[in-house]
Amino acid sequence: MSVATATGAPIRAGGVRALWAGNPHSVVQRGLIAARSSSWIVVLSGFFEPVFYLASMGIGLGSIIGDVETSSGAQVSYAAFIAPALLAVSAMNGAIYDSTWNVFFKLNYGKLYEGMLATSLGPLDVALGEIMYALLRGLLYATGFMIIMQILGLNLAWTAILAIPAVLLIAFGFASLGMAVTSYMKTFQHMDWINFVLLPMFLFSATLYPISVYPEWIQHVIMAFPLWHGVELVRGLTTGILTPEMWWHVLYFVVMIGIGLVFTTKRLRALFLD
Repeated sequence: MSVATATGAPIRAGGVRALWAGNPHSVVQRGLIAARSSSWIVVLSGFFEPVFYLASMGIGLGSIIGDVETSSGAQVSYAAFIAPALLAVSAMNGAIYDSTWNVFFKLNYGKLYEGMLATSLGPLDVALGEIMYALLRGLLYATGFMIIMQILGLNLAWTAILAIPAVLLIAFGFASLGMAVTSYMKTFQHMDWINFVLLPMFLFSATLYPISVYPEWIQHVIMAFPLWHGVELVRGLTTGILTPEMWWHVLYFVVMIGIGLVFTTKRLRALFLD
């Protein structure tokens, strides 16, 4: 049931229509239009960061280290070891940037979501639309990085092509959870916590060296990190070493996506509709 405001915009009283109007692509379209006036330097910086890591560490340091053993026991070059990890990091960074800083500004300063939810759009439309827009950025980073990996001969099997949908799954997970967390933040100082969490994940999620170098109890802590699951999933696909455990990595991100969407939807509804 719904009633109309003085301006004719519907107010959803409850039910599925209170959350979902089936129109998240309008949010994506609005983001793309706004991106025309954005600085492409910011976008490109997120892409080149893992490229620089690959050039300096994978190629430079890799010439000293030699081969590295993966978690499945295979021997690969150091560049082939860290490249899929950096691919997962690239997707994470792209998704996190759009689902945290951009969302924070729109939520607390631009007041865009308040205007969107005054239309027929529901909070799930807004959440999915913003996450889909973040996925476009993650896809852009991942595709470009995959091309570089192919040129350098770091995709060791045909299954590497499956790393693209895997990276989208990773980006979806980080974007949905990132937006959920951001919806609770009120000041720019709170946003510093995002980097505080991302940096340890980048350094310790078996990105630059095998997880086996740590004591067993630390390994279990690292295995709780979402980035570790993403790194292991992409690394298995790019090296062609497929194991049943990879489905657990997929399930991890499916659950992560579900949690993020539920919390984001509830939070937006509580802020603007209740």
